[in-house]
Amino acid sequence: MNPRALLEKYFTDNAQGLEIVYRHSRMVADKALSIAEGVKGKHLDLRFIEEAALLHDIGVSRVYAPKLNCFGKAPYISHGIIGRKILDAEGLPHHAMVCERHIGVGLTARDIVEQKLALPEREMSPVTDCERIVALADLFYSKKGGELEREKSTEQVRSDLARFSLEKVRIFENWLADFGLGTPAAALPLASS
Repeated sequence: MNPRALLEKYFTDNAQGLEIVYRHSRMVADKALSIAEGVKGKHLDLRFIEEAALLHDIGVSRVYAPKLNCFGKAPYISHGIIGRKILDAEGLPHHAMVCERHIGVGLTARDIVEQKLALPEREMSPVTDCERIVALADLFYSKKGGELEREKSTEQVRSDLARFSLEKVRIFENWLADFGLGTPAAALPLASS
């Protein structure tokens, strides 16, 4: 499977959108591989992690995101479920789940209802280590102009997640600990809001 060719198939006649998403996804893939290679005591499928990271934003090709040169009809928040549909149709069901579950540290059915998100009301949080690693790596990179190659600091990611809830920060902290990158959240003091 060639992730770049698959992205090209869905970003037809949109070289600028393809370039933004591919550059972002390459950064995410490199970070995800770095995280996975540092994990001790677990067998992680590095090839799958790289492919899934490269394809995690394929659904952006069908959303309305003018700054990414994408002019589809769907709202940006739906790029994960759109990516799942695309990759399911391509016969890549495991990669498809990474697409659906990579947003932030995951979206719960409760998040979807409380935030009135234009998404199906279901759990969309990473389940496997590979899914968590791709979602974690994605938190460190933006697709915003001028920030594509800039890796966010751990503190910046915490700050970004804190806008949603301290629970999201706690999940992030636990992922850092699970993958040998930090201290378990239970050992950390609660941040004030």
